[in-house]
Amino acid sequence: MWNGKPYHSLDYELKETFGKKIYKLALDGGMTCPNRDGTLGTDGCIFCSHGGSGDFAVPFGGPDGVWEQIEQAKGRVASKAGEHGGYIAYFQSYTNTYQAPEYLDKLFGQAISHPDVVGLSVGTRPDCLPPEVLEVLERLNRKKPVWVELGLQTIHDETAKAIGRGYETSCFYDAFRRLKEAGLTVVVHVILGLPGEGRKEMYQTVDALGKLPVDGIKLQLLHVLRGTKLAEMYEENPFPIFTLEEYVDMVIDCVALLPAGTVIHRISGDGPKSLLIAPEWSGNKRLLLNTMTRRFKERQVVQGDGVLLEDGTIFLKQPEEICNNGNNAL
Repeated sequence: MWNGKPYHSLDYELKETFGKKIYKLALDGGMTCPNRDGTLGTDGCIFCSHGGSGDFAVPFGGPDGVWEQIEQAKGRVASKAGEHGGYIAYFQSYTNTYQAPEYLDKLFGQAISHPDVVGLSVGTRPDCLPPEVLEVLERLNRKKPVWVELGLQTIHDETAKAIGRGYETSCFYDAFRRLKEAGLTVVVHVILGLPGEGRKEMYQTVDALGKLPVDGIKLQLLHVLRGTKLAEMYEENPFPIFTLEEYVDMVIDCVALLPAGTVIHRISGDGPKSLLIAPEWSGNKRLLLNTMTRRFKERQVVQGDGVLLEDGTIFLKQPEEICNNGNNAL
């Protein structure tokens, strides 16, 4: 157990690393994405809002205004920030390595030079990591820790094509290898509930990541947001969306599949309530977390307990500790 939790949470990992609570500051680096600038498309992935997955980020103020951005972001969390050990500068909006290396060096260099910033987190795509950009990240990593967050979402290329991801999964594996060789911390984003995927496909994605030396993972509920292609699809021909109970059990299953050392950065994520179409229950974060805590206790599942079988079910390695209606196969 990790401070009483049945999974290796980011909060636990940061306190172990820095000795105090650390907050992430969502920032905008002023970049776009090959799925938006016409290189691969103009509408983004079907689930991506106009904010480029950075709807909560402080707006970009120019490459020379990073410290001001950081101060604004600090103000947003000030009401809940008690004693803490600093901040992670998280460049979240769009694709944050989709610029010239010189631009990135200046932007990220300013961020990590801020005295309250203890590390840098960069959200990006596997197909936007040329060698010269990796050199910038590797050099900065020698000053303060650098995480690279890759938007994989699924290992299944058929699904990836349907959601407009724009690259094959082999590209992810290549980028992951090069990032690890450069000594960088790699966090992978997975979306649960993508159209056309069942439990087996979702389990396979998480299981595949569990077999890699992935440092962290974000489990993200599929949100249908206004202004996206996904919203158009949902309104024209509604597809199945997780209920609260279904999603909670899916997350617990995925946690069981992940090795104990993998840091779980997120178990759901938030969609802006002003844009949220479905599922409506996801707007109640307290309900989700309380339900998750209760269900973990009921099932007595701990991270690393599970093994994915060929038939797409999960076998729990500690059946004597599992309460699952008398059956240890999920």
